[in-house]
Amino acid sequence: MQAAQSSSSLPFPELRERAFDNGVVALTDDALFEQTGIRIAFSERVGGRSEGPYASLNLSTAVGDSGAAVIQNVLRLGASLGMGGPIIRPKQVHGTDILVLDSLEEAKVAQVQEQAKEGADGVIVTVPGAAQLCFADCVPVIIASPTGAFAVVHAGWRGVMGSIAPAAVRQLARLGSASVAHGDAAPFSSAADAASSYNVYIGPYIHAECFECGLDVHRAFVERFGEACAPDGAHIDLGAALVADLADAGIDTERRLADADICTACDTQRFYSYRASGGVCGRHGALAFRTA
Repeated sequence: MQAAQSSSSLPFPELRERAFDNGVVALTDDALFEQTGIRIAFSERVGGRSEGPYASLNLSTAVGDSGAAVIQNVLRLGASLGMGGPIIRPKQVHGTDILVLDSLEEAKVAQVQEQAKEGADGVIVTVPGAAQLCFADCVPVIIASPTGAFAVVHAGWRGVMGSIAPAAVRQLARLGSASVAHGDAAPFSSAADAASSYNVYIGPYIHAECFECGLDVHRAFVERFGEACAPDGAHIDLGAALVADLADAGIDTERRLADADICTACDTQRFYSYRASGGVCGRHGALAFRTA
């Protein structure tokens, strides 16, 4: 039985597939949106204008698709979900840098958008605005705080090894007192206390049975995260490593973590997979926004 939630807590997280306008389909949490105004979504590949291996809702301009089609896809997705405010869409570089949008002042928004062009793999937003990153096997992570702030994180194996998701959790906690208050969110006594109140959503990513890696990577994961992340001598479970790291950062992974539990390499009708496609494919998205 789930414990009763206080008036300042988020609804317990869940991910459900939902059809939006214009044929767009995404995994989302409607209860979170209804209570907080935070819309989180992991887009599927239908509902767009791209063709061939990029069909149809490809969100990346860096994979060889028509730039005009991608722009239409991005606008179509935003309109379908009702996205508003400034949006941060960073160039992803498989690193651990996290950008922060904490002001709607024109100069600040322009500064963060310029930083995004240089490269980053995480975005924290504490004001009404949006963040969107692209995926095709790496782990998409969205973190929502009762304050109304949120983070969207791209975690490939380098990002998981570099603890980018726990870093976003800790940075959200540090920013908590400065973020825009939302609803009746209460202050927290510590960073760990704050983290335990966050919802974490893990979208579709390549699962262990399809993620074969080299001996060096395998050894590094086992040394860092233990044997639980290595089902055999050739494969790594990125999700198991990520969840263990999030628990160490204070996330209540038993009650406040929702995993889509979908392997991108096994479900290429709904999601893009770099490995399953031989390296030529589009990118689906993980995005979050709050309009007020």
